[in-house]
Amino acid sequence: MWGAVGMSGERAGPGARTAGTQQAPWRTWGRRQIVLTDAEFEAILEDKTKRILEDVTWKEDEDRSPAVEFRVGIESESGWPLFVHGSYNYGSYNMEPRKLFYALILRRPGAGRIYALDLGRDHHNPQCNQVGEKHMHRWSEQYGDKEAYVPNDLNAPVTDPATVWTEFCASARIRHDGLMQELPPPAWRE
Repeated sequence: MWGAVGMSGERAGPGARTAGTQQAPWRTWGRRQIVLTDAEFEAILEDKTKRILEDVTWKEDEDRSPAVEFRVGIESESGWPLFVHGSYNYGSYNMEPRKLFYALILRRPGAGRIYALDLGRDHHNPQCNQVGEKHMHRWSEQYGDKEAYVPNDLNAPVTDPATVWTEFCASARIRHDGLMQELPPPAWRE
């Protein structure tokens, strides 16, 4: 747990300040770190000036899995350090099951994914309820990005990543001024 860190490296408890200390770059509440408040998350999500100026180019996954991925930066008038990470997993040699996700990432210590769409894999919420293969993650102070729900407004199938991208961008209020490249064929099928 982060708190104030003294010059000798000792920790004084969460949120504490002592002489000669530096405050951790996020807020604390009780014993839990609050890296992003609900109000800050809502401000990010509601910001309609978020835009992606570059093309989305799928690249082979670095760990040699049967997936392709991309990362694109986001600019906005509010200046939040954001980017989107996307991944499409072709699955096994028979092309099943396919998995797709798009995630809005905040570059802030302890934050990471703050809004995401997952298709093709189930999710287990902190309250122990199972959410289906199509679900959204939405940041909250209570659960971070660990809680998911089933969206009613996203209908494109996992096999149509371009339409899913359009729906995700509309849901996250992101304007994409570039193009989305077609998925490359899986490396093992070339």
